[in-house]
Amino acid sequence: ESISVLNDALSQIESQGGISMNSTSSGSVVSSAVDTTNIVGRELTTKVYTYTHLEPILYALGVGMSTKDPDHLKFLFEGSEEFCCLPSFGVIPAQTSMFDGIPSLPGLNIDLAKMLHGEQYLELYKPLPTSGQLTSVSTIADILDKGSGAVLLIDVNTYHGKDLVCYNQFSLFFVGAGGFGGKRTSEKAKATVNPPRRPPDAVLSDVTTADQAALYRLSGDWNPLHVDPSFAALGGFEKPILHGLCTFGFAARNVLKQFANNDVTRFKAIKVRFAKPVIPGQTLQTEMWKEGDRIHFQTKVKETGDIAIAGGYVDIMSAFDKPSAEEPVKIAGLQSDLVFEEIGRRIKEIGNELVKKVNAIFQWDITKDGKTAMQWTIDLKNGSGAVYQGPARSSADTTFTLSDQDFMDVVQQKTNPQKAFFSGKLKVKGNIMLSQKLEMILKDYAKL
Repeated sequence: ESISVLNDALSQIESQGGISMNSTSSGSVVSSAVDTTNIVGRELTTKVYTYTHLEPILYALGVGMSTKDPDHLKFLFEGSEEFCCLPSFGVIPAQTSMFDGIPSLPGLNIDLAKMLHGEQYLELYKPLPTSGQLTSVSTIADILDKGSGAVLLIDVNTYHGKDLVCYNQFSLFFVGAGGFGGKRTSEKAKATVNPPRRPPDAVLSDVTTADQAALYRLSGDWNPLHVDPSFAALGGFEKPILHGLCTFGFAARNVLKQFANNDVTRFKAIKVRFAKPVIPGQTLQTEMWKEGDRIHFQTKVKETGDIAIAGGYVDIMSAFDKPSAEEPVKIAGLQSDLVFEEIGRRIKEIGNELVKKVNAIFQWDITKDGKTAMQWTIDLKNGSGAVYQGPARSSADTTFTLSDQDFMDVVQQKTNPQKAFFSGKLKVKGNIMLSQKLEMILKDYAKL
């Protein structure tokens, strides 16, 4: 029964604009009425997701980011000053928080083994931190009766500390959990939108690898359907299929690249409907239409012409509406201030000599508690040299980012600069080779 049910569901998603099941496959439907007021609004669980830079990098690789991409370092190298998470990474901490409590919903015959992921919505309120702890709170937004199954709309709010960073809505179909006399539609559901009836404005193709699902599952979706042929066969598939959220990640990455220049601060929201399965090794073709600040898209399997993702859109922020970067919150009493002040006095004495030897401008972004607390510039290119607070007045050749304490450890030779760099404590942007010339400046201050 499960094989025919899964096949029927997948074949009807696209034609009926959502998941609905063949009425002949309803042998396990619960027929008694259910008071959904005891379910809607119920908080399922709160989960803390702890991660390092490893998880965003692994996720980026799982959704097709490659070192062949010109600006891959910002997504694949934790040492990059621009290192950031792909916006679609926001589904990862959210999905870990959902499943505790679902099987015990009163009056419903819920079987997680008979779950289908129908739709997904993700909204970002600020860029995701590249490491730390995220707390996700899951709530049943609504429950729909589709006859042969039930659709749960699950809202997940994810916080970094007290700050809300993203919101997900998962639309999950549970085979055999319908027939309880509930409503079929909900105003709380985030709706998909069909693309314009004209040729797409842009098309990007990605050839997935045979190991794509095996790689993506390392981000936390361990369903054996995506890696074990025997489990795939139980679901009615000849081979393991790609995670829907993996295809989702490919599409989100392509829209970000094509229409937002990979600027994650411009990514606002994404909505998709999962229409057909994808087999690892097939080619994903993302077709995109720009309508103002909304990018409509669909994902086709190039080899078959099947639409894998339908009714999708990404809302992006206009470059003109993008908020300006926050000014550093200047914190008095940083240890590093004393070092830069002393370097400034030294440069006044021998600046001409240093300018001839170095011929470069260095900017230092000093952080405290993860936020930029002070900026200093050492100008050894112009005039007789200078040291001043603030960003470089002309383009910096090399920019260093590290915490106040790590800066002092490097200066006092407690930490090797190379070790600080490879551990991610020291981030360098620009001409990294010029950093070797700083030794003549900093070596005199080891005892400060």
